Parts: sequence; structure tokens; C-alpha cells
Amino acid sequence: MRTPTKIVILAVLTVAVIGVVALKKGQTPDKSQIDTLAANAVATTGLPRLLDLGADKCIPCKMMAPVLVELKKEYGGKMEVGFIDVWQHPEAGKAFGIEVIPTQIFYDAGGKELFRHVGFFGKEDILAKWKELGVSVEGN
Repeated sequence: MRTPTKIVILAVLTVAVIGVVALKKGQTPDKSQIDTLAANAVATTGLPRLLDLGADKCIPCKMMAPVLVELKKEYGGKMEVGFIDVWQHPEAGKAFGIEVIPTQIFYDAGGKELFRHVGFFGKEDILAKWKELGVSVEGN
């Protein structure tokens, strides 16, 4: 398994563990837990990252799924593509300040947030946004 995939899996597991612990205690995650969650989800791999926050059962989110799969397949090694289901992990939605899903967050290679988009975002639009942001995900 590739290291970026391991990072995404680790981030999702972290979200799940924090959520379960918080629910069992009847509390919401505190600021430090949310900060840790956010940091793990955008851990830098030296590549720009597109993080989609949505839900498996939301219609526009379902429309995003094949776009994310295609981007991950075509641009693997040039950009990271991640997904967090905020219905299964509501604390992640809070950590990222998500109010509407799907929300796509664009990060540079250093982990700095560059742009957010709410709603369905097609592949060509995503690639055009990377270009507009001055981030090259095409070629080598």
C-alpha cells in the first residue's frame, strides 16, 4: 500500500476514534482533538491535496465519487485526493468548519489551504482551479 493511502487511512481512523471516544463520554471533541484531527487529515506528503468532505448517501456527493476516483487514478503521484464522510464522522465536519456538503478543500504541497468549493465540482473544473491557483498537477 502506498504511503499517501496509508496517511488517508490513518486520518480517517483518527476521526473515527476521536468520535467514538467523544460519543461515549457524551461530549464533543475539544479544541486540541479537533486540531489533531485536522492536522492528520492534511498531513503533508509534498503533494498538493484535494480533500472532499461529504457523505456516501448524499446525491451530489455520490456524483463526486467517480470524479475523485478518476483524479486519484490519473494524477496519483502528482496530487493527493482524499474523502471524509461527515455523516459517519460528524466531528470531522466541525473540525473543517463544514456547513454544506460536498465541500472540496484545495491544499498546496505544504498543507496550506488555498481554496474551498461547495457543491458538485467536475473534473475539468477541479483541474482548471488548480491551474488558476498556480499549482501544477499536470505532467512531471
